Amino acid sequence: MSTTPAPQDSILSGPPLDSEPGLGTLTLPGFLREVTEQYGDREALVARTPADITRWSYTDLWERSVEVARALHAIGLGKDGRVGVLMTNRPEWISAVFGTALAGGVAVTLSTFSTPAELDQLLQTSGVSVLLFEQRVLTRDFAQVLTELEPRLGTAAPGALRSARYPFLRHLATVGDAGPAVDTWAEFLARGHGERPESIQATAATVRPSDPAVLFFSSGSTSTPKGILSAHRGVAIQLWRFRRMYGFTPEDEVRGWSANGFFWSGNFALALGATLACGGSLVLQPTFDPAEALQLMQAERVNFPFAWPHQWEQLAGAPGWDRADLSSMRFVDARSPFAQHPTVTSRWTEPNHAYGNTETFTITTSFPADTPEEVHAGSNGVPLPGVTIKIADPGTGAVPARGESGEICVKAPTLMLGYIGIPRDETLDADGFFHTGDGGYLDADGRLFWVGRLTDIIKTGGANVSPVEVDEALAAYPGVKLARTVGVPHETLGEVVVACVVAHDGVVLDGERIRAFLRERLASYKVPRHVLPFAEDDFALTGNAKIKAAELRALAAQRLTT
Repeated sequence: MSTTPAPQDSILSGPPLDSEPGLGTLTLPGFLREVTEQYGDREALVARTPADITRWSYTDLWERSVEVARALHAIGLGKDGRVGVLMTNRPEWISAVFGTALAGGVAVTLSTFSTPAELDQLLQTSGVSVLLFEQRVLTRDFAQVLTELEPRLGTAAPGALRSARYPFLRHLATVGDAGPAVDTWAEFLARGHGERPESIQATAATVRPSDPAVLFFSSGSTSTPKGILSAHRGVAIQLWRFRRMYGFTPEDEVRGWSANGFFWSGNFALALGATLACGGSLVLQPTFDPAEALQLMQAERVNFPFAWPHQWEQLAGAPGWDRADLSSMRFVDARSPFAQHPTVTSRWTEPNHAYGNTETFTITTSFPADTPEEVHAGSNGVPLPGVTIKIADPGTGAVPARGESGEICVKAPTLMLGYIGIPRDETLDADGFFHTGDGGYLDADGRLFWVGRLTDIIKTGGANVSPVEVDEALAAYPGVKLARTVGVPHETLGEVVVACVVAHDGVVLDGERIRAFLRERLASYKVPRHVLPFAEDDFALTGNAKIKAAELRALAAQRLTT
């Protein structure tokens, strides 16, 4: 007698973590020590300015990080003390974060895109006792901003700050010109000259994988940024893991470029982690300028550029693009504009079929580089070692059958220790899962498909529409440079589907033709009722290029009523 197998439910675990190849010591001090021992004299980073070129070997990076740790010890940083790092991608940022870890502290990464009001909130939330910052970033003078937020910075002696606004903050140091209460970078490092390097090694040896390591902040695309505290284990796993997912080896001599701030977890784990874990060199650009980036890539023979989609477009439109020698490019995705450049022959595909969150310090599902299309099938990957994915009904918490959509919930060895100021039992369910707020489903082969933020799902006439699905169809329409689909309130339907589109330069888009194009590819209820033309500047972005959906939705609604 045959029986019908029970349907698969939507809970799926990856292989155990101890089966994952390529993991090293699971602390930041351990990571830095291992890559230094393996790659010592190899170049770890290069930073170019009009006046100078800085090159650090792995041994230099270790020594500069120890210098920071000695200075932190000298000014009294204790176990788990929080050190704010407010800088662009520069050598001091890297030595500050690893130096904080060597000193037993917690590095608090602060975005240089922060407005004064946002920086005020970040400093108050994080409770940093030391702030290491870059004085001038583009047109912003952070010394001036900080003094306006806390006037005592204009009168207190270095190390003597007592602030009711920032009650834990005691010491500040800057790369740039110092104010009365602020050390220069050289003065700060000099404070540690009396500290023995052996004491730093002893402190670093006490750091455990379960100890807090870093405090990153969410991007704030839908709300005020949350402080996300992660343990050494979670961060180190991802630094080692990205090397494996990208397939990098020391023989590849990776030279990785990124102008995206390391103060976002994805850039830190991916661009920095994957490069250093394989003995490569980081080619640092503090702020993104496409023409300067092209020159830098050529001069430093970059073979692993890491950019966001809008940056790829700007690079391809930069002066000198047609004449650039990009023949060194090897690890550049075949679907990017770089792969179409006449000097580039790479047909490599990056592991961008992945899903993750800052709360899990990036990826929890993925496929490695060069995974065939028939394997990934357009999905967001399969659970990585140690990860369990659960799909749950966002209202009841019930687990549906495999293939049905719900909220993506995650348990993982990289899961955060918690949000600052929010009890852990308010962030995890009774089974220890973090509810991401993202919608998705698992297919019969265990692949995860992300369909969008649950708050972004458009409910029109009783049906649910994923804006991501519509955006992907719009991306195939000739002349569409950028598209974002939103739901706008409607008296009878609840919401109507509205496509906000940006055209390539010199292209005029016809809304009705776009709708006709989409009717051939989407169910009728998914086809936008309205297609609205937008300028790229109309799309308000967070610092790490996430579109602020609520603001775009409000703007679309306004345009429909005028």
